[in-house]
Amino acid sequence: MVPVTASPVRVEAFIDPRLSRWMWLVKWFLAIPHYIVLFFLWIAFVFVTFVAFFAILFTGRYPRSLFDFNVGVLRWNWRVGYYAHTALGTDQYPPFTLADAPGYPARFDVAYPERLSRGLVLVKWWLLAIPQYIVVGIFVGGWGWGEGDGWRGVGLISFLSLVAVIILAFTGRYPVHLFDFLIGLVRWAARVGAYAALMTDAYPPFRLDLGGQDSPLTKIPANGPGR
Repeated sequence: MVPVTASPVRVEAFIDPRLSRWMWLVKWFLAIPHYIVLFFLWIAFVFVTFVAFFAILFTGRYPRSLFDFNVGVLRWNWRVGYYAHTALGTDQYPPFTLADAPGYPARFDVAYPERLSRGLVLVKWWLLAIPQYIVVGIFVGGWGWGEGDGWRGVGLISFLSLVAVIILAFTGRYPVHLFDFLIGLVRWAARVGAYAALMTDAYPPFRLDLGGQDSPLTKIPANGPGR
């Protein structure tokens, strides 16, 4: 058996045991303050990634403070997404922080790379990642059969999240197997995102690691290093 290589990107999520049947209808509205903050954070994320590109190119290192900031943006984005539109597996309002929140049911981290390839930084985010972009485009939306087909722009993650909460509304139970599959899709997309953002040289594997609990080899510590 070929051993599964641990990914430096860690994504975890857990379903609230007493998840409301109908609160998912208004979470998108309740999350508006987060969307406003994230708008500015993503602008900063792009700028920081641009600076990090040149730092890696000339030094082979991603400046730790910049790395921690970008991980924080991705972490914040994942908590809000999990609450408001991706899986919708919690009723706990996301905290306004870039830091890890060990008590929150959605967590994200990326292991800091001591060294990064100065050559790969020139090609991995646009050339090497193209096959991954095609797959992730199906997951998150933007790929389809053309105008008028109705499927274009509707991602698999969004569609399955909607199916899950409709089942929740009528049965009072969140479908666990569907949840596991959803988190696997999110985990795949997160690995591609971190790779494209120059945060790792580990090429994202073409596999679904299902379930809310990440691999024991990549389990997020209670307090992330340096954060």
